[in-house]
Amino acid sequence: MHELQVTQSLLKIALDHAEKAHAKQITALNIVMGELSSMVDDSIQFYWETIAKDTIAEKAVLNFRRIPAELQCMTCFTKYHPTDKELICPQCGGVGAKIIAGEEFFLETIDIES
Repeated sequence: MHELQVTQSLLKIALDHAEKAHAKQITALNIVMGELSSMVDDSIQFYWETIAKDTIAEKAVLNFRRIPAELQCMTCFTKYHPTDKELICPQCGGVGAKIIAGEEFFLETIDIES
């Protein structure tokens, strides 16, 4: 359900920036989402279609760019991409890992028509 609040924030940011740029239409939002992010793009899309209605962002396309998960073993310091949610280090079998990438979620760019 936190996707609704996130989608509301995305819309507010997009509308604020579009207003400052004197945009007539918001055509796309480019969103970066890490593989380990708890966000669900289908839910964001669903909420977007509801809350953006009757705004200059109503027809905007949501583009999601995925960032793969990358971990670093805390035993041997090897960096690796986990497979099938398996967090064990492929180099040494260590189970402690630090997340290097994959938790991201942010609005990268907004495309507008002036």
